[in-house]
Amino acid sequence: MLRSQSRFFFLIVAWLLAFPLAAQVRPALVTGTVRTATELPIEYATVTLLRATDSVVVKADFTDVEGHFRLEPVPAGRYLVSVAQIGFTRAWAGPLEVADGAVPPLAFLLQASAATQLQGVTVTERKPLFEKRPDRTVVNVEGSSLAAGNTTLDVLGRSPGMSVDGNDNLSLRGRQGLLVQINGKRIPLTGAELADYLRALPAEQVSTIELITNPSAKYDAQGGAGIIAINLKKDQRMGANGSANISYGRGRYGKFNTGLSLNYRQKNLNAYGSYAYLDRQNYQLLTFDRKYFDNDALLIRTHQRNDVRSNLQSHTWKAGLDYTVNQHLTLGAMLSGLANRYPSTTQNVSEFFNSQSQSDSLYSVLNKRAWHTPNGAANFTLRYLFTADSLGAAELTADADMARYTTDRQQRLTTTYNVPSRAPRLLTGQQDGKLTIQSAKVDYTRPMRHHWRLEAGGKASKVQSVNDLVFVRTVNGNSLLDPDKSNHFQYDENINAAYLNFGHTLPGFTLNAGLRAEQTNATGRQETDKPNADFDRHYLQLFPNLNVSRKLNKNHELGLSLSRRLDRPTYNQLNPFRFYIDATSYRAGNPLLKPQASYRAEVTHTFRQKIVTSLSYAYTDQPFVSVYVLDSDRLVRSTDVNLKALHNYSLSLTAPLEPTKWWKFYGNAELFFANYNGSLLSSIPPTGKFAVLLSANNSLQLGKTWTADVNASYESRQRYAFLTQRSFGQLAVGVQKSVYDGRGTLRLNATDVLHTNILHATSRYTVFEEIFNSSQDTRVVTLSFSYRFGNDKVAPTRKRTTGAEDEKRRAAGQ
Repeated sequence: MLRSQSRFFFLIVAWLLAFPLAAQVRPALVTGTVRTATELPIEYATVTLLRATDSVVVKADFTDVEGHFRLEPVPAGRYLVSVAQIGFTRAWAGPLEVADGAVPPLAFLLQASAATQLQGVTVTERKPLFEKRPDRTVVNVEGSSLAAGNTTLDVLGRSPGMSVDGNDNLSLRGRQGLLVQINGKRIPLTGAELADYLRALPAEQVSTIELITNPSAKYDAQGGAGIIAINLKKDQRMGANGSANISYGRGRYGKFNTGLSLNYRQKNLNAYGSYAYLDRQNYQLLTFDRKYFDNDALLIRTHQRNDVRSNLQSHTWKAGLDYTVNQHLTLGAMLSGLANRYPSTTQNVSEFFNSQSQSDSLYSVLNKRAWHTPNGAANFTLRYLFTADSLGAAELTADADMARYTTDRQQRLTTTYNVPSRAPRLLTGQQDGKLTIQSAKVDYTRPMRHHWRLEAGGKASKVQSVNDLVFVRTVNGNSLLDPDKSNHFQYDENINAAYLNFGHTLPGFTLNAGLRAEQTNATGRQETDKPNADFDRHYLQLFPNLNVSRKLNKNHELGLSLSRRLDRPTYNQLNPFRFYIDATSYRAGNPLLKPQASYRAEVTHTFRQKIVTSLSYAYTDQPFVSVYVLDSDRLVRSTDVNLKALHNYSLSLTAPLEPTKWWKFYGNAELFFANYNGSLLSSIPPTGKFAVLLSANNSLQLGKTWTADVNASYESRQRYAFLTQRSFGQLAVGVQKSVYDGRGTLRLNATDVLHTNILHATSRYTVFEEIFNSSQDTRVVTLSFSYRFGNDKVAPTRKRTTGAEDEKRRAAGQ
């Protein structure tokens, strides 16, 4: 079977590569003019050249005072040309077949938008909420009526193919193990910690989110299931300008958000800054129904109810400066930070039943937690554009980064015993943690002969995580240090990486092949007498990547991608510290957790450059799995372990349609099957089952100044190793109106309208079973207002865009 599959993939690759690669075609020129409907020239219009196969930006330019533009040199291939300017509707040309010599000049006549005809009330052209590209899905958060007053996690949860399980783990197409980046910088968190970080980031600060399923060798190898690239807003207008926003939402409790961004751009200088404040009160109802077994015989049954009230407050800020020294050299620096305060109070009631279902124990717990996480980062960038030759301009970029994540976590757990009656107990915990990340990287891009493109680079990073945890137990007024729960943990990691990537483009054919090497050195140290507490890991691994696409005819295009990627455990996944949910449940990391490696193959078919169908298979060695483990005293520990293997099969369909001029529809369907192999103690995960993810977004133009969005999603019953999750869905609606001559926008939205975003999950093991239910404050109505002020003229300094701009956007400043 394996041999026949290998032959099949070999035949596909050989057929796709069977193309006249030796063709000798010289670079060409793409020129033209941009004018109004009355034949007046338009200055500073943005002209963008994109590859027709995957919409990757190849070159961009601005029109001069006479409306002329000139894109050179352009390698042979098939392209689209886009022209945009504020106050006019966007215009397109193509697909164009660019071959030897110059392309006949293009002539664009831009029509004034309805907004311009109404003295600039608003710009009617707006990006769709979702865009499908060959290697990614782009979520255009900025300007969406559904983003106002929401968090980044809310937006992700409504994105195609994305899901969030009961343990706050993110998955894409049914696969966990995602690398999350903000402006190209990795967020070193997973699970609940990552979810809380994304909850603290207002969606108003985000420009786009890219769900990348086929990353190239230029990316870090981390992220077996793909990459979530979150790109924050950055103003491109000339002069002094900015924007302000405020919103208030109400579900069971209130949710407030406000922000201010300032920008100054003049000639070679761009200074910018932003600040956002978020205050969201939340409610969560958690219920646990547990059964404990011995040789399949029921020993104990419990019912627990947790009423959680929390208040997330966050301050997000950034300040930066970009300076263009000359036409070749640009320097940049940025400081950013995000500080959270997340106090919560949990009222717990637990009742225990014996094997005859008779109640024999009842107690209540008051759990007060306070979490403070001030985080800061600094970034310095250098970009050098070499003098262009007949092939184009080579480019060198360098980045240096330093970030610190600080954690101050306090917990006070008071247990009152009702039946049988005994003295109450108090457990207090104090965790202090510091995570420091330092990295430096360099990337080089060079156009080559015969339509080849070279990318090469290297990166070195150093990470240190130092954590201290002290638990004190108090009974009858006597307080003693609990040495079994107190600990010190230090993790040090050094990763050195280098990559080489080759791209090749011909009419109807695209090839991208790369290889990345990463050397990892990691150590973990604890102050404990427990066995296997410390570890040392040193290894070098290679990560090949291949993406091939071939156009069969004007309606059909076929693509193939092959890759190997790696997921290293995050620092919190390795940290063995306890974080209590109630008196019988806690979360802890696993220092013995090993990296998981994944191998992925995907075949993609594109119909009329819109309808995309893909079939993929992924094999993961030693996959991470979130599990429950019983301690010797029958406490339930939530942690991560490695199983033996994971086989994941996926079929997806994406359909962006435009039924009418005022209605844009984006539909996505994912069918996947995930099957885990291995065992945990004496428990073997059941056979996987098929699951479906459906999402649909409707964008409506209601008149000249009104727009609306209707978003719905559905997740069928799913199985992740030992956990089975019931089906659920959500419906969100939003409407917005442009006011104050297009400078202001008023938005109203409602999320989880039917209150169906409720999680029900069951975990089964040989000695333990748990039924978990979680209901949160997700049905919320939000009213928001945003206002732009200052100069609206788009900056001509964007003329720095080169053929490497798409790669820089993907790396986003790494």
